[in-house]
Amino acid sequence: MTPSPDTNIGMLRHAVATLAYRARKTLHNAPPDFSNFDAAAPQTPGRLLAHLCDLFDWALSIANGTQKWANCTPGAWEADTARFFAALEAFDQRLGSGAPLPCAPEQLFQGPVADALTHVGQLAMLRRLAGAKITGENYYVARITAGRCGSDQAAAVKEF
Repeated sequence: MTPSPDTNIGMLRHAVATLAYRARKTLHNAPPDFSNFDAAAPQTPGRLLAHLCDLFDWALSIANGTQKWANCTPGAWEADTARFFAALEAFDQRLGSGAPLPCAPEQLFQGPVADALTHVGQLAMLRRLAGAKITGENYYVARITAGRCGSDQAAAVKEF
């Protein structure tokens, strides 16, 4: 049996909320010089964050049927963090609007959302390398709800 589009959109919205929860933990309270941290990686944390912003501008354009990509220059960490969460919220609001999508929700997951999950993991790893690791958490019990995609996230339930 094939899941209904509404089920798939619900799962996509939950994935976006999960991304917001994990990204908040990774982006919040980063060291002042973290944006330019050089770990001999292909991208700096600042460039990865700018790319995350670009991904969700692109995701929203796809959801609106216009598919437009732009590579933005990294800005200040706090400003780009705010831009990222604003873009996530706008994308989630579009998904929750009930308006039909011009593509399958699975395509939005396999493209921008999955790419963003990868980059948030890279940022978490770079924070550890920069000496500013984040606290581990049992994400299975985290209070993640579809529609909560801003920087204001629930407190951790079980950190370790």
